[in-house]
Amino acid sequence: MPITKGAEKAHRQSERKRVFNVRRKTAMKDVVKQVQKAVVGGDAAKAKELLPLAYKAIDKAAKRGVIKDNTAARKKSRLTAKVKSAK
Repeated sequence: MPITKGAEKAHRQSERKRVFNVRRKTAMKDVVKQVQKAVVGGDAAKAKELLPLAYKAIDKAAKRGVIKDNTAARKKSRLTAKVKSAK
C-alpha cells in the first residue's frame, strides 16, 4: 500500500490508466482473433476485410504504450502472412 500522499495519487492514476489499457488490449485481441478465425475457417475475403481493423487496433495499442512498437510490428506481420496464406 502507498504510504506518502504522492504515492497514493500515483496509485489512483495507475488504477485509472489500467482500465483504459485493459480495454485497448482486449479490443486488439478480439479483432486479431476474428481475423485468425476467418483464416482458419477459410474465409479469405472476410479476413482481408478485417485486416485494416486489426491494424488500427494494434497501432492504437502501440501508440498508447499498451504494447511495444516491435510487438505491434510482429503481430501485424504475422497476421498479414496468415491472411495471405489463406488465399
